[in-house]
Amino acid sequence: MKIDDLNFSIIKHLRDGRKSYSRIADALSITENTVRTRVNKLIEDGILDITGLVDPDAIPGHRMIVIGVKLQTVELLKKGQEFSNLRGVVSVSVVTGRYDLLVHVLLKEDFGLLEFYTEEIAKIDQVQEVETFVVYKGYNLKVPYIL
Repeated sequence: MKIDDLNFSIIKHLRDGRKSYSRIADALSITENTVRTRVNKLIEDGILDITGLVDPDAIPGHRMIVIGVKLQTVELLKKGQEFSNLRGVVSVSVVTGRYDLLVHVLLKEDFGLLEFYTEEIAKIDQVQEVETFVVYKGYNLKVPYIL
């Protein structure tokens, strides 16, 4: 699906995921049905999610970490998908630079870093090296609560 200027305008209004389609339509001088149809198509095509996000700093007993992963394979997309299915993983990015993947993980007291490495990362072969970055303070960091 092509993201045209109207789609971008609708998406900007959805920064407040509770904003009604009728208010968006009024602001953009289009019909409510047009907003509904376009939003549904964006969701169906996997371009847009409307979800509640939380600041991990505000959740007691939880911690965000970022893990740089260097692989022994060039199958980056396949491995990225495998990592994305692990418990606690918020997102995975295939990147350039020192690491092949950056993995953002939400942990909690009974599912910490040790459990993530021994129970989750251990499932994936061809991992050459990992480096953990603990997020002490995030700015504009909001994630879905997945645990």
